[in-house]
Amino acid sequence: MMFAVAMTFIDQTIVSIAAPDIVRELGLSASGMQWVVNAYLLALAAFFALGGRLADLYGPRRVVVIGTIVFVVSSVLCGCVPKGDAAQGWLIAFRATQGFGAALLFPAALAVVVAVFPPERRGRALALFFGISGALTAIGPLLGGWLTEWTWRAVFWVNVPVAVVALVLTGLAHISDRRRAGTLDVPGAALMAIGMGLSVLGFQQAWAWGWDSAATWGCIAGGLVILYAFVRYERGVRHPLIDLRVFRDKAFTVDAAVLFFAMLAFVPLFFFASVYAQVSLSASPNQAALFLLYVFAGFAIASQWGGRILDKQGARPALKMGTVVGAVGFALWAGKLTDLSMHDQWPYACLAGAGIGFILAPASTDAVNRAIGPSYGEVTGITQTVRNFAASVGMAVFGTILTHVTNTNVVNTLESRGFSSNVAHEVARDVTESITGNGDDSTPTGTGPAASAMRDAMDAVRMDFAEANQWVFYGMAIALGVGFLCALRHPGGRAVTEQSAEEPRKTPSATG
Repeated sequence: MMFAVAMTFIDQTIVSIAAPDIVRELGLSASGMQWVVNAYLLALAAFFALGGRLADLYGPRRVVVIGTIVFVVSSVLCGCVPKGDAAQGWLIAFRATQGFGAALLFPAALAVVVAVFPPERRGRALALFFGISGALTAIGPLLGGWLTEWTWRAVFWVNVPVAVVALVLTGLAHISDRRRAGTLDVPGAALMAIGMGLSVLGFQQAWAWGWDSAATWGCIAGGLVILYAFVRYERGVRHPLIDLRVFRDKAFTVDAAVLFFAMLAFVPLFFFASVYAQVSLSASPNQAALFLLYVFAGFAIASQWGGRILDKQGARPALKMGTVVGAVGFALWAGKLTDLSMHDQWPYACLAGAGIGFILAPASTDAVNRAIGPSYGEVTGITQTVRNFAASVGMAVFGTILTHVTNTNVVNTLESRGFSSNVAHEVARDVTESITGNGDDSTPTGTGPAASAMRDAMDAVRMDFAEANQWVFYGMAIALGVGFLCALRHPGGRAVTEQSAEEPRKTPSATG
């Protein structure tokens, strides 16, 4: 199961390193490239609970196999995207189907793990599961940097051998395909997918449409209203997609809230730090991957420490420590971005990664352990949906901030160099579209105004982009700060991992 889910976590971040090469070869817009990353995260969040419910109804082994096949076929098609006008739509569409395959695969795989371990060993097993999955998310950029040296298409094709091994191992494991009685909540699944999609669309397109646009706020408000309707609908369904009663547990609610604010920063960090390294620091894809290794180093060390704190003292100390360390790390890192020195930034990158490491496994495991038996799957389904939805919102919100501030900075730079306001705005938009999704150290060529402006003001534009990234990183620090306020409300104590003697033992749900 770890082999199977490895693909889904690596794919959350591996595309970040290849983004400049993809944009350059296919001619994608900055918004289009962000959607290539976000389509995967959004589909994963929107269909996660549906994947778990399908595993309940049809058996986890079958759904693992189907999800793996959908995922790897979509990966191959992403790598085979043709050049031309259809490229952007093609890539976004198959990234979304990749996310759908992952949404089928992951909860079913987690259900298998849950069924294998008895309650008294489940906490340690899941801590390892979530810890390794977080580490795989961080490894994505490193693998992406190496593969991109050959071709950016390899970041998608690398999933093929992993999927083959996963399918072979799944067959050899002789996994039991236990099914549960019930029906599929199709209306609930549709409401969740539409609500999440609309709200993220509004945040993502705010750069293009403007924050004063009725379309922007219509999408955001419409999505939130539909998600509210989903919650109301689920309360009256006999077999809901997600059993929302788990929110009655205060510790679980706090765990989910802290995960939301942590994941606002964690997955988007790899995209924005990678593009920053390649634009402002003129780093190659491999150098950008090594830059992100500092984050992973801090994450790996802290995740082990956080697991020990969880075992001995419960989740509350780990969550408080993680949110404080993460907020301080991101804030200090933001202050160093304009120094344009990779060497000077590594302590703060480690600190930011450590903050997330203290949070991820303890919060996920504590939330899972807050419900046993029939509600176990619903708990894990909600936490994973929250994590991936937060990552999508983070990509959209921080992407909008980055493009807006970059555009403003470049306009000011060009006007200070004698350009008229109209020309400065036109060129700045072209420049912003280029560098927010296409960072490299090459000098632009061509005879158009954008190319000329870039050649004349390349150093200033690199600094403009670094200053825009400061806003993003300070935003991530604020997100962790809000997470700290949530962590203060955690009731503390260790979650009960054994089922009460009064409750009948039931097969855990696969909502995972």
